[in-house]
Amino acid sequence: MNRNFLLAFNVVLLILVGVLFYLHFASAPKTAAPAATKVMNSTPPAGPFKIAYFEMDSIENNYEYLKEVKNQLKAKENQLTGQLTSLKNRYMEKVNKYQQEAQTMTQERQGALQQELMQEQKMIQNKEQAMGGDLQDESFKKMQVVNKTIEDFLKDFNKDKGYSYILANQPGTIYYKDSSYDITGEMLKGLNDNYKKKK
Repeated sequence: MNRNFLLAFNVVLLILVGVLFYLHFASAPKTAAPAATKVMNSTPPAGPFKIAYFEMDSIENNYEYLKEVKNQLKAKENQLTGQLTSLKNRYMEKVNKYQQEAQTMTQERQGALQQELMQEQKMIQNKEQAMGGDLQDESFKKMQVVNKTIEDFLKDFNKDKGYSYILANQPGTIYYKDSSYDITGEMLKGLNDNYKKKK
């Protein structure tokens, strides 16, 4: 779950770095341009170029909605694990019973029980794969909703702030930061206030 969330943010960061590189090199002075070329209005907005950041681990640990989503996913994972454990325990009981009684069975009965046990083992493996896939899908969908909620909040939050970019800081993504541009506390308060209103 966290891996998908972190991957999504890393992809966003990578795109933002690409945009910054493009803006930097696209604004370099060009040599002679053909006279017939129309000049497009591509000047950036007037005023300072401002970037803010927030600490992703603080959002993950303190954003109430995200904590609730994680708890829901953990509860679902525990439920599925319980179901699988129950199936595996019943299967092992059958295997143990078969091993204890195998010597007294006919070869035909042994073969039939072995076939039955193999089919049950395959069924458990298939169920485990299906449950894992369902949990991963649900986790991905819920984390997309969380990401969209954060994105929508930041759009509204930034209306009067004037930041050009708001980045998520995760270990290994930003090597230097000036803490005066850290909006984590303000952002967390706003996210949690919004969440309380929706509850």
